Amino acid sequence: MVTIRCSAVLFDLDGVLIDSTPAVARVWHGWAVEHGLDPETVIHMAHGRPSRTTIRELLPEADIDIDHEDREVERREMADLDGVVLLPGARQLLNSLPPERWTIATSGTRALAEVRLRAAGLPIPRTMITASDVKIGKPDPEPYLKAAAKLGFAASDCIVVEDAPAGVRAGKAAGARVIAFLTTMSRRSLEDAGADWIVQNCADITASCDREHGLQLSLTL
Repeated sequence: MVTIRCSAVLFDLDGVLIDSTPAVARVWHGWAVEHGLDPETVIHMAHGRPSRTTIRELLPEADIDIDHEDREVERREMADLDGVVLLPGARQLLNSLPPERWTIATSGTRALAEVRLRAAGLPIPRTMITASDVKIGKPDPEPYLKAAAKLGFAASDCIVVEDAPAGVRAGKAAGARVIAFLTTMSRRSLEDAGADWIVQNCADITASCDREHGLQLSLTL
């Protein structure tokens, strides 16, 4: 058991609070086939990063409209909610945190994030940061710096909760400490990205809060 003190918790969404892996895989598999790319490679690259970044890297020389491709991927992801469910312990952990002490920073657009949160039955934080709110996505620190600022804290006083190497790197670059989940990626990849602690999912975290000391998180490693 490890005990951590912090001011707030900044959660990624997909792979941390909800499981959208089957839907994401279906959408990117179809997109990859249409563009003559290897689906497995595309799905791996797409996880935890803005879709337009993935598209630009995969088709750097192609004569395509990035905005159009990005909107099409988003449209398909918003339409495919089959299997989008809460991950273990997510609701219990969020219920134990004061609403002003947590938020979400996701690589998806605001529209997509809201659709998935509603599908999973989770609240939509008014301070949520999405791809619609940043100029540069993960692994750049901008999403987590903005998320912390929205709550009124320095990122260095926050804990980031992630499942993807790009997100772990974003949290570390922002100056936060990072808890990584083994929900979608290997332990080695999360360690290499710089995660401070690695657990299975939200069920391995319990939280308490007092006005004087902020949050206390207990991790079962």
